[in-house]
Amino acid sequence: MSHAFPYRTALIVGAGAGLSASLARALTAAGVQVGLAARNPAKLAPLAEQIGARTYAVDASGAEAVAGLFQAVDASLGEPDVVIYNASGRSPGPLVDLDPEAVRRAIEVAAFGGFLVTQQAARRMLKHRHGAILLTGATASVKGFARSAAFAMGKFALRGLAQSAARELAPQGIHVAHVVIDGGIRSATRGDPADRPDSTLDPDAIAETYLALLRQPRNAWSWEIEVRPWVETF
Repeated sequence: MSHAFPYRTALIVGAGAGLSASLARALTAAGVQVGLAARNPAKLAPLAEQIGARTYAVDASGAEAVAGLFQAVDASLGEPDVVIYNASGRSPGPLVDLDPEAVRRAIEVAAFGGFLVTQQAARRMLKHRHGAILLTGATASVKGFARSAAFAMGKFALRGLAQSAARELAPQGIHVAHVVIDGGIRSATRGDPADRPDSTLDPDAIAETYLALLRQPRNAWSWEIEVRPWVETF
């Protein structure tokens, strides 16, 4: 099926060991060359070696850093026609006790970084009228929890960016979509309790949904999709 996949080169920003790793493996299996960007790219070395990906260092909340990242990717991997933004910032705690600078930083990473990455991606994709930008959301994108104001503000803003960018860029050939991860993602340190199997989301299964989004025909693009554990009560 790899010959039918509509994209060639992917950049994942805010990459780590969980969902990003599953996405990187799935994209590689589909015949896509993958670049992985994170604040600390050394942690990505085992994954990069496993799948033949390139790694890059970036502070996603800095305009110059993001511009430099894309220039480095252009030169070493080629202009990406898929860009996925997985970075997010948190500053949990009681509202009255939150450090304003920590909140500012969390919002810069979650939302402003998403804008910077989307802007750089769109500048490249518009020339070809082809590309896809996927922004990773959370339950907090649509529902702000107590003691989680900064995370909710950042994720609400990222969702607004996705909706606005999708309306502007879809007519120009760029698929923008927001994925609401409505639940915890399973990992080596976060498993399912014995009495609640499937209460967390399998990152490989989520990655399948991302690839399904990327395979959508343009005449039926989704701008938003939600994944959640089936054991949840609505």
